[in-house]
Amino acid sequence: MKKIYVVGDSISIHYGPYLENYLKDFAFYSRKEDKDDPELGANGGDSSAVLRFLEQKLNSGGIDADIILINCGLHDIKTDPATGKKQVPPEQYRKNLYEILSVIRKLKAMPVWIRTTPCDERIHNREGISFYRFSSDVKEYNGIADEIMQKNNVPVIDLYTFTLNSGKDLYCDHVHFNEHIREKQAAFIAGWLCGFITR
Repeated sequence: MKKIYVVGDSISIHYGPYLENYLKDFAFYSRKEDKDDPELGANGGDSSAVLRFLEQKLNSGGIDADIILINCGLHDIKTDPATGKKQVPPEQYRKNLYEILSVIRKLKAMPVWIRTTPCDERIHNREGISFYRFSSDVKEYNGIADEIMQKNNVPVIDLYTFTLNSGKDLYCDHVHFNEHIREKQAAFIAGWLCGFITR
């Protein structure tokens, strides 16, 4: 069976247990864990943090995986309400993604990109919040990733569009999803992977 390894933000942590269950009959599941990163734990963080983590793995024995499911974007688009500055500006995001793909290939694994999920900026961007997120930035950064993945022949799982079309009552807060949506996301990813692996 193929070995699947996940590096992603809290969205991937939330759907992870469901994904592991759905994959159990045709793939081995593992992911970045708390022990792997004293600062961020299981969360992949922004693209700079993901790149740093993968480089550390490359230099310390690698990752035992055939396919690495990779995502970053929600942390990159964090915006300072006072200055409008992004945590990771678009051009740096672009550079990071190219380098992430290069490292994954050195790890002898196949990268599969998962598009960044939407946010509810009406709930998110309220007084007292230390950073904002904007739907337009999710679209912009997904567009950057789409272009890079297409140029590099990297398969893409469109979790963004799937999630938007998953019905009402999506969010449990500004950016995270209710339990039934997490399960749907996992089923969608598992179905894609099953078709990809067994084709």
